[in-house]
Amino acid sequence: MKRVFPSIVILITLSLVGLMMLQMSWIQNVLQVQKQNYYLDLENAYVGIVKGIKERLASVLGVNPKTAAWESREASNYFWEQLNRIPSSEINDLIKQELNKNGIDLSYEFAIMSNDWNYSAIKSPGYNMDLMFANSFHKSITADNRYFISLYINKPKNYILRRTSWMIGASVLFTVIIISAFAVTVRTVFRQKQLSEIKSDFINNMTHEFKTPLATISLAVDALGNPKVQGRGDQIDYYTGIIREENKRMNKQVEKILQAAQLDTNDLELNLQTVDVHDVVANAAANIMLMVEEKHGTLEQKLVAKRWFIKADEVHFSNIIANLLDNAIKYSKDPTHIAIETSNPNAKTIAIRIKDNGIGMSKETIGHIFEKFYRAHTGNLHNVKGFGLGLSYVKSVVDAHQGKIKVDSTPGKGSTFTLEFPMT
Repeated sequence: MKRVFPSIVILITLSLVGLMMLQMSWIQNVLQVQKQNYYLDLENAYVGIVKGIKERLASVLGVNPKTAAWESREASNYFWEQLNRIPSSEINDLIKQELNKNGIDLSYEFAIMSNDWNYSAIKSPGYNMDLMFANSFHKSITADNRYFISLYINKPKNYILRRTSWMIGASVLFTVIIISAFAVTVRTVFRQKQLSEIKSDFINNMTHEFKTPLATISLAVDALGNPKVQGRGDQIDYYTGIIREENKRMNKQVEKILQAAQLDTNDLELNLQTVDVHDVVANAAANIMLMVEEKHGTLEQKLVAKRWFIKADEVHFSNIIANLLDNAIKYSKDPTHIAIETSNPNAKTIAIRIKDNGIGMSKETIGHIFEKFYRAHTGNLHNVKGFGLGLSYVKSVVDAHQGKIKVDSTPGKGSTFTLEFPMT
Protein backbone atom coordinates (compact mmCIF):
# COMPACT_ATOMS: atom_id res chain seq x y z
CA MET A 1 0.00 0.00 0.00
CA LYS A 2 2.87 2.35 0.81
CA ARG A 3 4.22 2.01 -2.74
CA VAL A 4 0.91 1.66 -4.58
CA PHE A 5 -0.65 4.87 -3.23
CA PRO A 6 2.16 7.25 -4.37
CA SER A 7 2.24 5.46 -7.74
CA ILE A 8 -1.48 6.00 -8.23
CA VAL A 9 -1.14 9.70 -7.36
CA ILE A 10 1.82 10.15 -9.74
CA LEU A 11 0.11 8.35 -12.62
CA ILE A 12 -3.15 10.27 -12.25
CA THR A 13 -1.24 13.57 -11.91
CA LEU A 14 0.72 12.87 -15.10
CA SER A 15 -2.54 11.97 -16.85
CA LEU A 16 -4.12 15.24 -15.72
CA VAL A 17 -1.11 17.27 -16.86
CA GLY A 18 -1.23 15.53 -20.24
CA LEU A 19 -4.98 16.12 -20.49
CA MET A 20 -4.57 19.81 -19.69
CA MET A 21 -1.83 20.16 -22.32
CA LEU A 22 -4.12 18.52 -24.87
CA GLN A 23 -6.92 20.85 -23.82
CA MET A 24 -4.67 23.89 -24.34
CA SER A 25 -3.67 22.62 -27.78
CA TRP A 26 -7.30 21.96 -28.64
CA ILE A 27 -8.33 25.46 -27.53
CA GLN A 28 -5.60 27.01 -29.70
CA ASN A 29 -6.79 24.95 -32.69
CA VAL A 30 -10.41 25.94 -32.03
CA LEU A 31 -9.45 29.63 -31.94
CA GLN A 32 -7.57 29.23 -35.23
CA VAL A 33 -10.55 27.45 -36.82
CA GLN A 34 -12.93 30.14 -35.54
CA LYS A 35 -10.72 32.83 -36.98
CA GLN A 36 -10.79 31.10 -40.35
CA ASN A 37 -14.57 30.66 -40.07
CA TYR A 38 -14.94 34.37 -39.35
CA TYR A 39 -13.15 35.34 -42.55
CA LEU A 40 -15.09 32.69 -44.47
CA ASP A 41 -18.33 34.19 -43.14
CA LEU A 42 -17.08 37.60 -44.26
CA GLU A 43 -16.36 36.24 -47.74
CA ASN A 44 -19.83 34.72 -47.94
CA ALA A 45 -21.36 37.98 -46.80
CA TYR A 46 -19.40 39.81 -49.51
CA VAL A 47 -20.78 37.49 -52.20
CA GLY A 48 -24.31 38.14 -50.97
CA ILE A 49 -23.71 41.91 -50.78
CA VAL A 50 -22.40 42.10 -54.36
CA LYS A 51 -25.23 39.92 -55.63
CA GLY A 52 -27.83 42.02 -53.84
CA ILE A 53 -26.36 45.32 -55.09
CA LYS A 54 -26.24 43.99 -58.66
CA GLU A 55 -29.88 42.94 -58.52
CA ARG A 56 -30.95 46.30 -57.10
CA LEU A 57 -28.80 48.25 -59.58
CA ALA A 58 -30.14 46.25 -62.52
CA SER A 59 -33.69 46.90 -61.33
CA VAL A 60 -33.04 50.66 -61.15
CA LEU A 61 -31.52 50.64 -64.67
CA GLY A 62 -34.29 48.45 -66.09
CA VAL A 63 -31.91 45.59 -66.94
CA ASN A 64 -32.33 41.88 -66.28
CA PRO A 65 -29.58 41.08 -63.71
CA LYS A 66 -29.15 37.60 -65.19
CA THR A 67 -28.45 38.87 -68.72
CA ALA A 68 -26.51 42.02 -67.77
CA ALA A 69 -22.93 42.06 -69.10
CA TRP A 70 -21.27 42.20 -65.67
CA GLU A 71 -18.12 40.56 -67.02
CA SER A 72 -17.68 43.19 -69.70
CA ARG A 73 -15.29 45.92 -68.56
CA GLU A 74 -17.14 48.77 -70.26
CA ALA A 75 -20.63 47.60 -69.29
CA SER A 76 -19.61 46.76 -65.72
CA ASN A 77 -17.97 50.14 -65.21
CA TYR A 78 -21.05 51.83 -66.64
CA PHE A 79 -23.32 49.96 -64.25
CA TRP A 80 -21.25 50.75 -61.16
CA GLU A 81 -20.95 54.42 -62.12
CA GLN A 82 -24.75 54.52 -61.72
CA LEU A 83 -24.53 53.23 -58.15
CA ASN A 84 -25.32 56.63 -56.68
CA ARG A 85 -28.85 56.18 -58.02
CA ILE A 86 -29.40 53.72 -55.16
CA PRO A 87 -29.95 55.38 -51.76
CA SER A 88 -27.11 54.62 -49.32
CA SER A 89 -29.69 53.51 -46.74
CA GLU A 90 -30.74 50.65 -49.04
CA ILE A 91 -27.15 49.52 -49.50
CA ASN A 92 -26.59 49.79 -45.76
CA ASP A 93 -29.66 47.62 -45.08
CA LEU A 94 -28.48 45.07 -47.63
CA ILE A 95 -25.00 44.90 -46.06
CA LYS A 96 -26.46 44.54 -42.57
CA GLN A 97 -28.80 41.78 -43.73
CA GLU A 98 -25.98 39.77 -45.31
CA LEU A 99 -23.67 40.18 -42.33
CA ASN A 100 -26.39 39.03 -39.92
CA LYS A 101 -27.21 36.12 -42.20
CA ASN A 102 -23.61 34.96 -41.85
CA GLY A 103 -23.47 35.36 -38.08
CA ILE A 104 -21.65 38.71 -37.95
CA ASP A 105 -23.72 40.94 -35.71
CA LEU A 106 -21.27 43.83 -35.34
CA SER A 107 -21.27 47.53 -36.15
CA TYR A 108 -19.53 48.48 -39.39
CA GLU A 109 -18.71 51.24 -41.86
CA PHE A 110 -18.55 50.80 -45.62
CA ALA A 111 -17.56 52.52 -48.86
CA ILE A 112 -17.78 51.58 -52.54
CA MET A 113 -15.07 53.48 -54.42
CA SER A 114 -12.74 53.48 -57.39
CA ASN A 115 -9.19 52.20 -57.08
CA ASP A 116 -7.70 55.67 -57.66
CA TRP A 117 -9.72 56.90 -54.64
CA ASN A 118 -10.80 59.92 -56.68
CA TYR A 119 -14.28 58.66 -57.03
CA SER A 120 -16.44 57.48 -54.18
CA ALA A 121 -19.76 56.30 -55.45
CA ILE A 122 -21.30 55.77 -52.03
CA LYS A 123 -20.24 55.37 -48.39
CA SER A 124 -21.63 55.27 -44.85
CA PRO A 125 -21.60 58.49 -42.77
CA GLY A 126 -18.89 57.24 -40.37
CA TYR A 127 -16.45 56.03 -43.01
CA ASN A 128 -13.18 57.96 -43.42
CA MET A 129 -9.76 57.33 -44.91
CA ASP A 130 -8.33 56.29 -41.54
CA LEU A 131 -10.60 53.26 -41.62
CA MET A 132 -9.23 52.43 -45.06
CA PHE A 133 -6.01 51.28 -43.41
CA ALA A 134 -7.53 49.92 -40.18
CA ASN A 135 -7.76 46.24 -41.14
CA SER A 136 -10.71 46.89 -43.43
CA PHE A 137 -12.02 44.17 -45.71
CA HIS A 138 -11.34 45.15 -49.35
CA LYS A 139 -12.81 43.28 -52.28
CA SER A 140 -13.00 44.15 -55.99
CA ILE A 141 -16.43 44.20 -57.60
CA THR A 142 -15.52 44.82 -61.27
CA ALA A 143 -13.64 42.73 -63.82
CA ASP A 144 -10.80 45.26 -64.14
CA ASN A 145 -10.60 45.85 -60.36
CA ARG A 146 -11.55 49.48 -60.91
CA TYR A 147 -14.23 49.49 -58.19
CA PHE A 148 -14.09 47.76 -54.85
CA ILE A 149 -15.94 47.51 -51.57
CA SER A 150 -14.16 48.60 -48.40
CA LEU A 151 -15.86 47.18 -45.32
CA TYR A 152 -14.64 48.04 -41.83
CA ILE A 153 -16.01 45.76 -39.11
CA ASN A 154 -15.85 47.19 -35.60
CA LYS A 155 -14.58 43.93 -34.15
CA PRO A 156 -14.21 44.04 -30.32
CA LYS A 157 -11.06 42.84 -28.63
CA ASN A 158 -11.06 39.05 -28.12
CA TYR A 159 -14.02 38.74 -30.50
CA ILE A 160 -12.82 35.37 -31.82
CA LEU A 161 -12.43 34.16 -28.26
CA ARG A 162 -15.98 35.22 -27.50
CA ARG A 163 -17.29 33.26 -30.47
CA THR A 164 -15.90 30.11 -28.89
CA SER A 165 -16.57 31.02 -25.26
CA TRP A 166 -19.19 28.32 -24.72
CA MET A 167 -16.88 25.58 -26.02
CA ILE A 168 -13.91 26.83 -24.01
CA GLY A 169 -16.14 27.28 -20.96
CA ALA A 170 -17.42 23.71 -21.27
CA SER A 171 -13.85 22.45 -21.68
CA VAL A 172 -12.68 24.31 -18.58
CA LEU A 173 -15.73 23.13 -16.63
CA PHE A 174 -15.12 19.47 -17.46
CA THR A 175 -11.42 19.86 -16.66
CA VAL A 176 -12.31 21.32 -13.26
CA ILE A 177 -14.73 18.43 -12.68
CA ILE A 178 -12.00 15.91 -13.54
CA ILE A 179 -9.50 17.64 -11.24
CA SER A 180 -12.10 17.75 -8.46
CA ALA A 181 -12.86 14.06 -8.96
CA PHE A 182 -9.13 13.36 -8.80
CA ALA A 183 -8.82 15.33 -5.56
CA VAL A 184 -11.78 13.49 -4.04
CA THR A 185 -10.33 10.15 -5.19
CA VAL A 186 -6.93 10.90 -3.66
CA ARG A 187 -8.58 12.07 -0.45
CA THR A 188 -10.73 8.93 -0.33
CA VAL A 189 -7.76 6.64 -0.98
CA PHE A 190 -5.76 8.50 1.66
CA ARG A 191 -8.66 8.18 4.07
CA GLN A 192 -8.97 4.47 3.33
CA LYS A 193 -5.25 4.12 3.98
CA GLN A 194 -5.69 5.85 7.34
CA LEU A 195 -8.68 3.63 8.18
CA SER A 196 -6.62 0.55 7.32
CA GLU A 197 -3.87 1.70 9.67
CA ILE A 198 -6.42 2.55 12.37
CA LYS A 199 -8.01 -0.89 11.99
CA SER A 200 -4.64 -2.57 12.40
CA ASP A 201 -3.92 -0.47 15.49
CA PHE A 202 -7.34 -1.31 16.89
CA ILE A 203 -6.83 -5.04 16.42
CA ASN A 204 -3.39 -4.84 18.03
CA ASN A 205 -4.74 -2.80 20.96
CA MET A 206 -7.74 -5.07 21.39
CA THR A 207 -5.51 -8.15 21.37
CA HIS A 208 -3.31 -6.59 24.04
CA GLU A 209 -6.23 -5.41 26.17
CA PHE A 210 -7.84 -8.87 26.22
CA LYS A 211 -4.67 -10.95 26.28
CA THR A 212 -3.43 -9.54 29.60
CA PRO A 213 -6.59 -10.19 31.69
CA LEU A 214 -7.07 -13.58 30.05
CA ALA A 215 -3.54 -14.56 30.97
CA THR A 216 -4.10 -13.32 34.52
CA ILE A 217 -7.38 -15.24 34.82
CA SER A 218 -5.66 -18.38 33.47
CA LEU A 219 -2.93 -18.12 36.08
CA ALA A 220 -5.49 -17.52 38.85
CA VAL A 221 -7.51 -20.57 37.75
CA ASP A 222 -4.36 -22.72 37.73
CA ALA A 223 -3.53 -21.45 41.20
CA LEU A 224 -7.00 -22.35 42.45
CA GLY A 225 -6.44 -25.85 41.19
CA ASN A 226 -3.31 -26.19 43.32
CA PRO A 227 -4.02 -28.46 46.37
CA LYS A 228 -1.97 -26.16 48.58
CA VAL A 229 -4.27 -23.25 47.76
CA GLN A 230 -7.53 -25.18 48.01
CA GLY A 231 -7.12 -25.60 51.69
CA ARG A 232 -6.55 -21.92 52.40
CA GLY A 233 -9.60 -19.65 52.37
CA ASP A 234 -7.56 -16.44 52.20
CA GLN A 235 -5.72 -17.63 49.09
CA ILE A 236 -8.98 -18.69 47.44
CA ASP A 237 -10.47 -15.27 48.17
CA TYR A 238 -7.35 -13.61 46.79
CA TYR A 239 -7.38 -15.48 43.47
CA THR A 240 -11.14 -15.30 43.02
CA GLY A 241 -10.84 -11.53 43.63
CA ILE A 242 -8.26 -11.34 40.84
CA ILE A 243 -10.56 -13.25 38.49
CA ARG A 244 -13.47 -10.97 39.43
CA GLU A 245 -11.48 -7.76 38.81
CA GLU A 246 -10.05 -8.98 35.50
CA ASN A 247 -13.52 -10.02 34.43
CA LYS A 248 -14.80 -6.52 35.22
CA ARG A 249 -11.95 -5.06 33.23
CA MET A 250 -12.84 -7.17 30.20
CA ASN A 251 -16.51 -6.27 30.55
CA LYS A 252 -15.61 -2.59 30.48
CA GLN A 253 -13.65 -3.06 27.28
CA VAL A 254 -16.54 -4.98 25.69
CA GLU A 255 -18.90 -2.21 26.80
CA LYS A 256 -16.74 0.38 25.05
CA ILE A 257 -16.83 -1.59 21.81
CA LEU A 258 -20.61 -2.02 22.07
CA GLN A 259 -20.98 1.71 22.67
CA ALA A 260 -18.99 2.35 19.50
CA ALA A 261 -21.23 -0.03 17.54
CA GLN A 262 -24.30 1.70 18.97
CA LEU A 263 -22.99 5.09 17.86
CA ASP A 264 -22.34 3.68 14.38
CA THR A 265 -26.03 2.92 13.99
CA ASN A 266 -27.03 6.34 15.39
CA ASP A 267 -29.03 4.43 17.99
CA LEU A 268 -27.95 6.41 21.07
CA GLU A 269 -31.05 6.51 23.24
CA LEU A 270 -31.11 9.17 25.96
CA ASN A 271 -33.07 8.89 29.17
CA LEU A 272 -33.30 12.61 29.88
CA GLN A 273 -33.81 13.77 33.42
CA THR A 274 -32.71 16.63 35.65
CA VAL A 275 -29.05 16.07 36.53
CA ASP A 276 -26.98 17.78 39.23
CA VAL A 277 -23.74 18.56 37.38
CA HIS A 278 -21.79 19.31 40.56
CA ASP A 279 -22.86 16.02 42.10
CA VAL A 280 -21.80 14.03 38.99
CA VAL A 281 -18.45 15.82 38.81
CA ALA A 282 -17.78 15.29 42.53
CA ASN A 283 -18.56 11.56 42.27
CA ALA A 284 -16.35 11.14 39.19
CA ALA A 285 -13.51 12.98 40.95
CA ALA A 286 -13.87 10.78 44.02
CA ASN A 287 -13.64 7.63 41.89
CA ILE A 288 -10.24 8.58 40.45
CA MET A 289 -8.62 9.93 43.62
CA LEU A 290 -6.75 6.66 44.25
CA MET A 291 -5.20 6.78 40.75
CA VAL A 292 -4.25 10.44 41.28
CA GLU A 293 -2.61 9.60 44.60
CA GLU A 294 -0.69 6.73 42.97
CA LYS A 295 0.89 9.31 40.66
CA HIS A 296 1.64 11.59 43.64
CA GLY A 297 -0.74 14.14 42.19
CA THR A 298 -3.49 16.54 43.10
CA LEU A 299 -7.06 16.99 41.90
CA GLU A 300 -8.42 20.51 42.30
CA GLN A 301 -12.15 21.19 42.11
CA LYS A 302 -13.63 24.66 41.56
CA LEU A 303 -17.36 24.10 41.24
CA VAL A 304 -18.33 27.77 41.14
CA ALA A 305 -21.23 27.76 38.64
CA LYS A 306 -24.24 29.64 40.02
CA ARG A 307 -26.65 27.32 38.20
CA TRP A 308 -25.71 23.67 37.69
CA PHE A 309 -28.80 21.61 36.74
CA ILE A 310 -29.22 20.31 33.19
CA LYS A 311 -31.47 17.91 31.28
CA ALA A 312 -29.29 14.90 30.49
CA ASP A 313 -28.93 11.15 30.49
CA GLU A 314 -27.19 10.64 33.83
CA VAL A 315 -25.40 7.45 32.78
CA HIS A 316 -23.94 8.85 29.55
CA PHE A 317 -23.19 12.21 31.17
CA SER A 318 -21.33 10.50 34.03
CA ASN A 319 -19.43 8.36 31.53
CA ILE A 320 -18.09 11.33 29.55
CA ILE A 321 -16.87 13.10 32.71
CA ALA A 322 -15.21 9.86 33.83
CA ASN A 323 -13.63 9.35 30.37
CA LEU A 324 -12.13 12.83 30.31
CA LEU A 325 -10.75 12.48 33.84
CA ASP A 326 -9.37 9.03 32.96
CA ASN A 327 -7.60 10.50 29.91
CA ALA A 328 -6.21 13.33 32.03
CA ILE A 329 -4.57 10.76 34.29
CA LYS A 330 -3.39 8.49 31.44
CA TYR A 331 -1.53 11.23 29.60
CA SER A 332 -0.34 13.24 32.61
CA LYS A 333 3.18 13.52 33.99
CA ASP A 334 4.36 12.72 37.49
CA PRO A 335 3.33 14.39 39.68
CA THR A 336 -0.16 14.68 38.21
CA HIS A 337 -2.07 17.96 38.52
CA ILE A 338 -5.68 17.94 37.37
CA ALA A 339 -8.14 20.81 37.75
CA ILE A 340 -11.87 20.58 37.15
CA GLU A 341 -14.11 23.61 37.38
CA THR A 342 -17.59 24.75 36.42
CA SER A 343 -18.90 28.16 35.41
CA ASN A 344 -21.81 29.87 33.66
CA PRO A 345 -20.56 31.55 30.45
CA ASN A 346 -24.04 33.03 30.07
CA ALA A 347 -27.50 32.75 31.59
CA LYS A 348 -28.42 29.70 29.49
CA THR A 349 -25.38 27.41 29.68
CA ILE A 350 -22.98 25.73 32.07
CA ALA A 351 -19.34 25.02 31.22
CA ILE A 352 -17.22 22.18 32.64
CA ARG A 353 -13.47 22.60 32.21
CA ILE A 354 -10.99 19.76 32.80
CA LYS A 355 -7.32 20.74 32.72
CA ASP A 356 -4.23 18.52 33.07
CA ASN A 357 -0.46 18.90 32.97
CA GLY A 358 0.01 16.03 30.52
CA ILE A 359 1.97 15.59 27.31
CA GLY A 360 -0.36 17.86 25.33
CA MET A 361 -1.30 17.60 21.68
CA SER A 362 -0.34 19.19 18.38
CA LYS A 363 -2.90 21.01 16.22
CA GLU A 364 -2.91 18.06 13.82
CA THR A 365 -3.71 15.64 16.63
CA ILE A 366 -6.51 17.88 17.95
CA GLY A 367 -8.10 17.72 14.50
CA HIS A 368 -8.40 13.91 14.76
CA ILE A 369 -8.90 13.05 18.43
CA PHE A 370 -12.69 12.77 18.11
CA GLU A 371 -12.39 10.26 15.26
CA LYS A 372 -13.22 6.69 16.18
CA PHE A 373 -10.20 4.46 16.92
CA TYR A 374 -7.79 7.36 16.55
CA ARG A 375 -5.00 7.40 19.13
CA ALA A 376 -2.46 10.17 19.47
CA HIS A 377 1.20 9.30 19.18
CA THR A 378 2.65 9.46 22.66
CA GLY A 379 6.35 9.48 21.86
CA ASN A 380 8.24 7.54 24.50
CA LEU A 381 5.08 6.98 26.55
CA HIS A 382 4.21 3.34 25.86
CA ASN A 383 2.01 2.55 28.85
CA VAL A 384 -1.11 4.30 27.58
CA LYS A 385 -3.73 1.67 26.74
CA GLY A 386 -7.09 1.82 25.03
CA PHE A 387 -8.97 1.44 21.76
CA GLY A 388 -9.23 5.09 20.80
CA LEU A 389 -12.98 5.03 21.42
CA GLY A 390 -13.27 7.25 24.49
CA LEU A 391 -13.19 10.71 22.91
CA SER A 392 -15.33 9.58 19.96
CA TYR A 393 -17.95 8.48 22.49
CA VAL A 394 -17.61 11.77 24.41
CA LYS A 395 -18.17 13.82 21.26
CA SER A 396 -21.24 11.77 20.27
CA VAL A 397 -22.83 12.12 23.71
CA VAL A 398 -22.11 15.87 23.85
CA ASP A 399 -23.68 16.32 20.39
CA ALA A 400 -26.71 14.23 21.40
CA HIS A 401 -27.26 16.67 24.30
CA GLN A 402 -26.95 19.69 21.94
CA GLY A 403 -23.77 20.63 23.76
CA LYS A 404 -20.33 21.76 22.61
CA ILE A 405 -16.81 20.52 23.27
CA LYS A 406 -13.60 22.45 22.74
CA VAL A 407 -9.96 21.46 23.18
CA ASP A 408 -7.00 23.71 23.94
CA SER A 409 -3.62 22.05 24.12
CA THR A 410 0.09 22.75 23.87
CA PRO A 411 2.62 19.93 23.37
CA GLY A 412 4.48 19.30 26.61
CA LYS A 413 2.25 21.60 28.66
CA GLY A 414 -1.04 19.76 28.96
CA SER A 415 -4.58 19.96 27.61
CA THR A 416 -7.86 21.60 28.57
CA PHE A 417 -11.23 20.12 27.57
CA THR A 418 -14.21 22.45 27.84
CA LEU A 419 -17.77 21.11 27.75
CA GLU A 420 -20.76 23.41 27.45
CA PHE A 421 -24.38 22.31 27.92
CA PRO A 422 -27.72 24.14 27.83
CA MET A 423 -29.37 24.38 31.27
CA THR A 424 -32.92 23.64 32.29
